[in-house]
Amino acid sequence: MFFELIGTIVAGVAAALLVWAINRPLKGRLPRWLMPVAAGAAMLLAAISSEYGWYDRTRERMPEGMVVAQTIEERSFYRPWTYAAPYVTRFVAVDVAAKRTHPDQPGQRIVDLVFYGRWARTAKIPMLFDCAEGRRADIADGVAFAPDGAVEGADWRAAPEGDPVFAAACAEV
Repeated sequence: MFFELIGTIVAGVAAALLVWAINRPLKGRLPRWLMPVAAGAAMLLAAISSEYGWYDRTRERMPEGMVVAQTIEERSFYRPWTYAAPYVTRFVAVDVAAKRTHPDQPGQRIVDLVFYGRWARTAKIPMLFDCAEGRRADIADGVAFAPDGAVEGADWRAAPEGDPVFAAACAEV
């Protein structure tokens, strides 16, 4: 966040210096308001570029074996350009490389879901999926695993139809 602020300020200063450098040989013929308007426009464009580029930059830096399962786009009234082109503010990735299964329960697996958010900490949460039955459960207190891999004490919930997180967790790699 700090570096984005510095980048935004640098963009504004660079635009103001560019207008100043153009105005020097013209002997001050450009309007006086052009320098602050150019600086403000450059700062606004730098901030917008940073917001729209966050998702791609973050996705490129994800470790090997991570699959983006779901993205959440945002629109807001104080950013009117987001109504024309919403930008991704959060997304869920499934760590398929760290998938854990039991030989006696081939339809069940534990995968780590990683929640990314703009201006938010990354959260990593393990979740249990029963791909054969179309359900999932949080791994919480009271969940136990029998020697044969059977899950005891899990609060199973049916996976919604077309759930991208369930599909990514149950996809064979």
